[in-house]
Amino acid sequence: MPALDGLPGQSRTDRTIYIETYGCQMNVADSELIAGVLARGGYASVANPEHADIILLNTCAIRENAEQRVAQRVRHFISARENNSRVRIGLAGCMAQHHRDRLLNAIPGLDFVVGPDGYRRLAQLLDAEEPGTDVRLDRSETYQDIAPVRASGVRAWLTIMRGCNRFCTFCVVPYVRGRERSLPADVLIKEAHSIAAHGFREIVLLGQTVNAYNDGTTDFGALLRMMSDIDGIDRVRFTSPHPADMADSAIEAMRDCGKVSPYLHLPLQSGSDRILAAMDRGHTIDEYMRLVERLRIEIPDIALSTDIIVGYPGETEADFAATADLMDEVGYDHAFMFKYSRREGTRAEKVKETVSEQDKNARLQRLIAEQLTRATAINQKRIGHATEVLAEFPARKQKGWLSGKDPQFKTVVFEPKSTDVGRLVTVMIESAGPQTLLGREV
Repeated sequence: MPALDGLPGQSRTDRTIYIETYGCQMNVADSELIAGVLARGGYASVANPEHADIILLNTCAIRENAEQRVAQRVRHFISARENNSRVRIGLAGCMAQHHRDRLLNAIPGLDFVVGPDGYRRLAQLLDAEEPGTDVRLDRSETYQDIAPVRASGVRAWLTIMRGCNRFCTFCVVPYVRGRERSLPADVLIKEAHSIAAHGFREIVLLGQTVNAYNDGTTDFGALLRMMSDIDGIDRVRFTSPHPADMADSAIEAMRDCGKVSPYLHLPLQSGSDRILAAMDRGHTIDEYMRLVERLRIEIPDIALSTDIIVGYPGETEADFAATADLMDEVGYDHAFMFKYSRREGTRAEKVKETVSEQDKNARLQRLIAEQLTRATAINQKRIGHATEVLAEFPARKQKGWLSGKDPQFKTVVFEPKSTDVGRLVTVMIESAGPQTLLGREV
């Protein structure tokens, strides 16, 4: 990577960058990657934008309101900068790729725009005297030689593949992150050993369709087994898989490997075959339910979560009712539920919307209410049972208590015997709500 020449009056070692992250775990991992790229050029990450020479917003393009929040935030930084031309402000990630060159015109004062495959070339953008963009997609870029600068904690993100080949009609991701490409397994295992050596206890494997991973010799199930053999790592998780890519090898690895968490995020989007076909999801309801049945047979204590979109063009009341019924039949532990948002550049962009905002809101609120009731009932069945919790940080409300995750990725707030984080402890559950379990260490 070319060396950075530095900003006026600065040496190579006193330049600072503030990164603000929006969106999914992939963006969190990419922010750590960006910090790693710039660390090679002498930049140090700071937690306060007032102390930064570079302010970078790593963005999401999945929904319009997320892009609007980012635009407001970057305009705030530009306004706060006043006449300090030394501070450079830029956008990275999916929104940057989605809107490309238009951003520089739409947001006066923005200095640079870089897409998900351009981080290696950030040096050139920072050195340039004029505002610039780097939004080239690269079918071979995996950043396998870049060491991320990870935040401290018990959990580390590890990107095992980039891009997506699915092209669901509503989704912009394949257009802003490019085609699928997997990192070599030996590179990932080496990085996982480094993660363990730095004291992380849990590793989360990331990919837009993470269970489609295949480097040519190692598939996703084999990679799960390899990760489970690493000393120092107590838990292995992954997100987000696609139902159509959930192969036997992955299910069997989840069943056989005690370190692989019995938790699976399994996006559904709709409970109607007609709407799934319109979305080009690549599976039917029957295929999805047979997968759920097999998962529950092979991994009896598995927890399931999902994504749901209401109000997709053409969704009728019957289609929506099928979604609500299927959510109840599956019994999801958690669900991320959203109104359909038309995204520029997707295949669904030109499809006429048929569901009013009022109906979208009503349908969404019904699903949210039903899911809260469902999750509460599921969690309350845990009362009186012990679970293993990885202690992560002090609880926000209960002084002296800790918060962490159990194997099913449920948040557990508990009264500890020791306030040390990073421990695996046994907690007896004494009460539960829709989002949190409460208990005490035993």
